[in-house]
Amino acid sequence: MIRRALAAERWTHQVTRVLAPNAGPMTLDGTNSFVIRAPGHPAAIVVDPGPDDDGHLDRLQAEGPVELILLTHHHRDHVEGAPRLAARTGAPVRAFDPRLCHGGAPLAEGERIEAAGVRLDVIATPGHTADSVSFHLPDDTAVEDGAPEAPPRDAGGTARGTMITGDTILGRGSTIIAHPGGSLGAYLRSLDRLAEFGAIPVLPAHGPGLPDLAGTCARYATHRASRLDEVRAALEELDREPSEDPALVSSVVDLVYARIDPAVRFAAEASTRAQLEYLAQTD
Repeated sequence: MIRRALAAERWTHQVTRVLAPNAGPMTLDGTNSFVIRAPGHPAAIVVDPGPDDDGHLDRLQAEGPVELILLTHHHRDHVEGAPRLAARTGAPVRAFDPRLCHGGAPLAEGERIEAAGVRLDVIATPGHTADSVSFHLPDDTAVEDGAPEAPPRDAGGTARGTMITGDTILGRGSTIIAHPGGSLGAYLRSLDRLAEFGAIPVLPAHGPGLPDLAGTCARYATHRASRLDEVRAALEELDREPSEDPALVSSVVDLVYARIDPAVRFAAEASTRAQLEYLAQTD
């Protein structure tokens, strides 16, 4: 079981979650910054340092010397603290987008990283944003009853591990497709890619951990299909063809997201533009 907490908590055999103090409509409880290391190893990897907040950066450093900083994507609630954490620690910053890197090379799909005593594989998962990546920890497992288990293994003897998903999968609700950088078609393909890893624990960037990656991917895909049907119905009611015309986007949001909180309407509009683009290309 992956448990929830308000501050630093060991979520898995190799991962400690440090919750950032930036709760809000788009960040849920706040950004989950992850400190990764093999048990007993002196150094650590930090994934998504989160906001540029002194107390939060202090808590990340308190978990041990940082040798590498990784970013799942470019959104501010994930990357804002990275430059200062890098300056404090001397650790390189690596991301898929070269513009976010400091002292380290851009991440590459399929790359194997070995640091802090762990193995970590880079999985390109565009959709939420064009630069979104997930990180597979093949030797990791969830913590049960306060003690880490040995990593689970499949019939071939290969460790299945855990998956850090950034904003591609959240612990609650569904994620925004941040059009124009985000793409619904790419997102659906990323869900298919992640589902191939099976029923392994999910470590999302916001909200609680989840126990079943493949099951969550299937639920997300079903949700997206349902939303597309709602958008098709809205287009039929409006007697319009799919396009990114701003007036059409606004009208579709009014019909499909009738009870949306005004504070997050911009997210519904971005996702709607992505859905209209997808329908224009596929229907």
